[in-house]
Amino acid sequence: MVIWRSALLAGSETFVRGQGDALTRWRPTYVGATRTASPLSRPDDVIAFGADRRAFLRLRLTGSSPRLDRVLAAQRPDLVHAHFGGDGWLASGAAARLGVPLVVTVHGHDVTRQPESPGVRGIRYRQNLRTVFRRAALVVAVSEVIRERAIACGADPDRVRVHYTGVPVPVSPPVVPKRWDVAFVGRFVPKKGVDDLLTALASIHSPRPRALFIGDGPLEPSMRARAEQLGLDATFLGSHPPLVVQRHLAESRMLVAPSKIAPDGDTEGLPTTILEAAALGLPVVATRHSGIPEAVVDGETGLLCAEGDPAGLAAAIGRLLGDAALRRRMGALGHRRVTDRFDLKEQTRRLEGLYDEAAAWRGVAV
Repeated sequence: MVIWRSALLAGSETFVRGQGDALTRWRPTYVGATRTASPLSRPDDVIAFGADRRAFLRLRLTGSSPRLDRVLAAQRPDLVHAHFGGDGWLASGAAARLGVPLVVTVHGHDVTRQPESPGVRGIRYRQNLRTVFRRAALVVAVSEVIRERAIACGADPDRVRVHYTGVPVPVSPPVVPKRWDVAFVGRFVPKKGVDDLLTALASIHSPRPRALFIGDGPLEPSMRARAEQLGLDATFLGSHPPLVVQRHLAESRMLVAPSKIAPDGDTEGLPTTILEAAALGLPVVATRHSGIPEAVVDGETGLLCAEGDPAGLAAAIGRLLGDAALRRRMGALGHRRVTDRFDLKEQTRRLEGLYDEAAAWRGVAV
């Protein structure tokens, strides 16, 4: 089978690589249009276009590329699994011409922000999204909220499945000394709510929490500057490989995920970092945003507050910082919930069942 992501592969997209690498019955080949320099890039990734921007532009404009047809045909796939709706459209024509079933995973912005784009760009994107939904054997949504958004964008409800991206879950969370009070892991983009977290941290004084920020993105410079202006005890590490992120999470007392709907409508699916933190026994402070309540049980495995509510975030962070027993209890329950519902091995077994279902589909349409 082929796993397709046009830009292969951004450092923030650990869920693509982790899910594919865990397959046991299906053997994946990773194919992309271009190579992205990141810790997740691999020498054996198959790159269809590389520096040939003209050929890639043709694919983006028309949805058709003889080169991509040849590259996919050379892999002799039984199935193509594309991540994100826009990338699904790019691969859908080639898959259809090869007579190969297509599975498309929608993650968030591809069925929230992008369909709402104004003007010709939005019209074109919505048309392309309807096309890929028509061609796909199955559409995989990463949460119930994203499933509803995909259906609202034209996906056939009978062909949309909710499948949670799994994470590795240790039998027992590691016991290590804590260096950080609060950890944030994610892209520095508006929907991640880093600005709300900084405001919340600034209101906690006795003492200032030691905060760790892992990730990069367009807002990182301004968020660094704001943290300094507010006098926070904040360390920004930039982007790091998954094993390094896990080590820093284990050294933290909690994960905070203050996600919110961005001004342009961009929305989360279900942030994988929440599952990764819970797997390591961390309680989670987060917002009631998109699929987050499907993973975090308020008052049991973490604390949830409203979107865009720094005061609520501060109260939740302060409550957990002041109660070590509560942190331990919520962390243990979070670990159990991830073990029961989000374990990578079990979720991969279920995903391969979806692949089996898609492989038997005979409704390929060009």
